[in-house]
Amino acid sequence: MNALLLVVISLVVLFSAYRFYARFLSRRLFKLDPSRETPAHEFEDGIDYVPTRRHILFGHHFASIAGTGPIVGPAIAVIWGWLPAVLWILVGSIFMGAVHDFGALVISIRHKGRSICEISKWLVNPEVRTMLFLVIFFALMIVIAVFCLVIAIIFDQYPQAMFPVWLEVPLAVMLGYRFYRGSASRKGAHILFWSVAALIIMYISIYIGIFIPIRIPAIWGIPSLTLWVVILLTYSYIASILPVWSLLQPRDYINAHELILALVLLLVGVAVAHPVITAPKINLNVIGAPQFIPFLFITIACGAISGFHSLVGSGTSAKQLDNEANARFIGYGGMMAEAVLAIVVIVCCTAGLGSVGAWSERYGSWHAASGLVAKVRAFVDGGSAFLIALGMPKQFALGILGVFVASFAGTTLDTATRIQRYVIAELAHDYGVKPLSNRYGATLLAVATAGILAFAQGGGKGALILWPLFGTTNQLLAGIAFLLITAYLIEKKLPAFYTMVPMAFMLTITLWALTLNLRDYIQQGHWHLAVIGACVLVLAIWIVIQTAKVLKKRRK
Repeated sequence: MNALLLVVISLVVLFSAYRFYARFLSRRLFKLDPSRETPAHEFEDGIDYVPTRRHILFGHHFASIAGTGPIVGPAIAVIWGWLPAVLWILVGSIFMGAVHDFGALVISIRHKGRSICEISKWLVNPEVRTMLFLVIFFALMIVIAVFCLVIAIIFDQYPQAMFPVWLEVPLAVMLGYRFYRGSASRKGAHILFWSVAALIIMYISIYIGIFIPIRIPAIWGIPSLTLWVVILLTYSYIASILPVWSLLQPRDYINAHELILALVLLLVGVAVAHPVITAPKINLNVIGAPQFIPFLFITIACGAISGFHSLVGSGTSAKQLDNEANARFIGYGGMMAEAVLAIVVIVCCTAGLGSVGAWSERYGSWHAASGLVAKVRAFVDGGSAFLIALGMPKQFALGILGVFVASFAGTTLDTATRIQRYVIAELAHDYGVKPLSNRYGATLLAVATAGILAFAQGGGKGALILWPLFGTTNQLLAGIAFLLITAYLIEKKLPAFYTMVPMAFMLTITLWALTLNLRDYIQQGHWHLAVIGACVLVLAIWIVIQTAKVLKKRRK
């Protein structure tokens, strides 16, 4: 099949879903009201609750949810064939992922911008809230540790990406000051001018990075990977305690423009090259691979549906939503944009590599296609072929895509740390643990626990070992979020069918996959994985049972 035809069909399907199905959900299911005051205005504090322009908030939300998940997941899943991966992305994102993100954002703004954890106390009971806090704490701990490692690996593999990625920090601080505190804000300067200026500087810095690749050597016997994890955890702490307008929001805004431009360039490159997909359409007999079902739905999380998105929507985005009517664009539209990215990744990994032999070399067996480095390389090498088709030098093309991946991972790292801080502070406040109820103590615990996990196996590799558990925990969290959204709809006497069916599917498929994973962990002697996985499994089942009891009483 021609890759251009696949991309065009996917874009038409996704746009139609946003145009019609999202509008139906806005009116029929969630009944958005532009006149209702949002938490960003009601509790505006200049730190976390900040009314934000629609396109700026979209940039933050999209950059936060679209980490390396929609890159790594599809790049792994194409080993079973490109057709199942594409179908799951389209169906999953339209009827599950986008509804999940949209719903999580709506119930949060209807509950004073609180997280889904805190909301569960009112929708179900305090015990469910505590159990859900623990599930999310485990999930975010893995996210922070894993994404520290991902960024460190990217810097090691693509040293030309280091300079432009770190240049984003002072650029973001400058942009945040201009937007919210500087004279430009008082004079009403056009945000577009500063946005374009920042974008131009970013792409110039990518070109400069080609000539000044930066590598950190081992110091006192400490490997560079370990040093990068320490640096990134330190940065995460600082970014989390700063006001959201000073670094997190403007950096995500810059990243969103930079990444959207890179995505557009890839789409244009596909149109120019219009290559034929050389990978098999369906390939279920893969040496050493786990069974196709349920693991396809676990492997592709971001891009189809991801529980982490509910934490972003109810953690940071709900506190910045200026108008309730914007929830459709932010929640549903953000997921559609991420689905586009996942489709482009599939095209890069199945058509961009050039030949059946090149594809088979990476995907001939599960082991050949495993590892975070291999996934990043498959996307970067395949995507660079499309940029080269536009006349770009190879090194510049590799630099753009290296920064593309690192920037996505960086924004997710920032947001995950801040959300973990919210989770810890909310729980500490409820139980009277004052040292952890402020942003300094809560962030310190968030960073410290992720650091312990990252260094569990030495050299920062602990997070990589825990990556398989993240997939099941993440999707299980999506099912639980659907459970809470359904409880909200039933309480308000709104039609719950549109969330109940996805909820049942996600809970069934992820509990099945987690059970199979636990069996493998025990057989292979990975007891740390088995213990954490068993805890998550027990907590999830307990949450489902308790919520089902409450829903049954309410229906009666």
